[in-house]
Amino acid sequence: MLQPYIKTDEQWMQCALVEAKKAFDEDEVPIGAVIVANDRLVASCHNQVEHLNDATAHAEILALTSAMDYFGAKYLPHCTLYVTVEPCVMCMGAIRWAQISRVVFAATDEKAGYRQLSPKAVHPSCQVLQGVLEAPCRELMKRFFKQKR
Repeated sequence: MLQPYIKTDEQWMQCALVEAKKAFDEDEVPIGAVIVANDRLVASCHNQVEHLNDATAHAEILALTSAMDYFGAKYLPHCTLYVTVEPCVMCMGAIRWAQISRVVFAATDEKAGYRQLSPKAVHPSCQVLQGVLEAPCRELMKRFFKQKR
């Protein structure tokens, strides 16, 4: 019997990095997020703060909204969120309310990351993994902000 193909954390983070590159090309802070359930992509988004003129249009928030719409549910306990940069407090709060079971992020954010500002924002049953494809995600952020200066 054939086993279903299961992508690795690195492969899913690569999908989030594709989204981050879209944000970069649109002159948005290059952060991408994807949500996966049962080895299936259910949401794929990138920052759209400038495009939507909305300070809350972070990649994670947009991905959560898309996944909730996909499932017709406000809770996503069977999902994993992959994001190229550590979520901020606002996003981690939304992730907590959505009851995401697992968060995988690449680059840390020493200034605005949830761990710096509110480390207890994570839902108690949520597993967090950091550092997956950290180098390319961090490099994209550095390139973006270097262009802005």
